[in-house]
Amino acid sequence: MHPIIDIHCHTAGIGSGNSGCFISPDLRKSWKYRVYLNSFGVQEHELLHHGDKLVLERLSASLTASGKVDMAVVLAMDGALDSQGKLDQSCTEMYIPNDFLAEAVKQHPNLRFGASINPYRRDALELLDKAVEAGAVLMKWLPSIQHIDLADKRLVPFYQRMQQHGLPLLTHTGDEASFTCARNELGDPHRLRLALEQGVTVIAAHAAANGSNEGEHNFSRFLRLCDLHKNLHADISALTQINRPGQLHRLIQQHYLHGRLHYGTDMPLTNTPLVSPLGHLTRLAPWTVARLMTIKNPWDRDLELKRALGVPEEVFSNPARLLKIQKDR
Repeated sequence: MHPIIDIHCHTAGIGSGNSGCFISPDLRKSWKYRVYLNSFGVQEHELLHHGDKLVLERLSASLTASGKVDMAVVLAMDGALDSQGKLDQSCTEMYIPNDFLAEAVKQHPNLRFGASINPYRRDALELLDKAVEAGAVLMKWLPSIQHIDLADKRLVPFYQRMQQHGLPLLTHTGDEASFTCARNELGDPHRLRLALEQGVTVIAAHAAANGSNEGEHNFSRFLRLCDLHKNLHADISALTQINRPGQLHRLIQQHYLHGRLHYGTDMPLTNTPLVSPLGHLTRLAPWTVARLMTIKNPWDRDLELKRALGVPEEVFSNPARLLKIQKDR
């Protein structure tokens, strides 16, 4: 029996405990910062006292209390780079370094390390090898925030090394609204073609379910690409948010894709008012919504909501098959 793995889980940090993490001043001034911390179950003063590892401790404890979800892939977050190929804090909203996360998740058997390396770093290939050695199960990019053009042919060596390692790429597609600014043209699913042509397994986070490029909806562009490349997958994270009406239903109607869809939450967003069973009263019976509202654990509530909305069972076990993770580990 395959474990149920959340393939899309975030963490956060402010640099406490010498973590190396940081959040930009603009984001820390935003109301989103307080919402995100509350959703992780931490307060800023706790991070200052206990260090940024506290977020991972709270995530692991919540997963342990879940009766439905076994593990989560926690995602590092590299930043934007300057002209010298070095981290540019002035253009980076959030930074979660690989070294910190890879070491921290070792303390929690139900967490896995998702690496993030901006491929424009001069030592990107060396960092990729190092991340794999440290136990990375996938690579995470958020192109519109990290300023990565996936169609840039300079990335071919990085893609080829990923393919050699068998490391999947989980990359945001569609528009991005969780940060204070974004270059949304970089979320165009058509930009995935170069990686797909190099044989990389690409997981389109959120299935390009919102936004448009070149006058065409991103979801249509994503589906056309799926027809051409069997190594194109997607996750279903964030698709139950109240500001994404009908997006999950539209995706799961593509029955031929069920074997390539992966369960994810986009934690901590799934633990905010953005994701509530009350937002699905037009699709679910009132008594179903009432039952879901009584579920306190955020992973259990998320999974049961998606089940109620018709997500096939194989979608919940697909991440374990793709990442080759066994339950007894």
